[in-house]
Amino acid sequence: MERAKQLTVSLPNKPGMLAKVCRALADGDVNIMAISVVDATEACLVRMIVDDARSGVKVLEDLRFEVTQTPVRLIELPNKVGALAEMMERLAQRKVNVDFLYGSVSPGANDSVLVMEAKSAK
Repeated sequence: MERAKQLTVSLPNKPGMLAKVCRALADGDVNIMAISVVDATEACLVRMIVDDARSGVKVLEDLRFEVTQTPVRLIELPNKVGALAEMMERLAQRKVNVDFLYGSVSPGANDSVLVMEAKSAK
């Protein structure tokens, strides 16, 4: 299980805002490795893993966004039916609460990659 820094920004929920962020990161030679966008009425919450967190923060701050950095776990799971269910059941047995989880897998790939933050329930 690898650790990474997740960068989180709140963007106005308007066309072109995510494109602006993605372009600025690309122009800053920062690769987005994982991204999650959750919308609300006025804003959207963008969580991302980039290949260079320090450079990513600088690019986002140069755009005048407040950036939150969160330590997360990068988890590889087999790309098979039930793999995520089994992992979640093991965490539940240990009384671990999942704060957020996102990930993806390419069709035909052997493994998926998940970004997760979790902590023991009190």
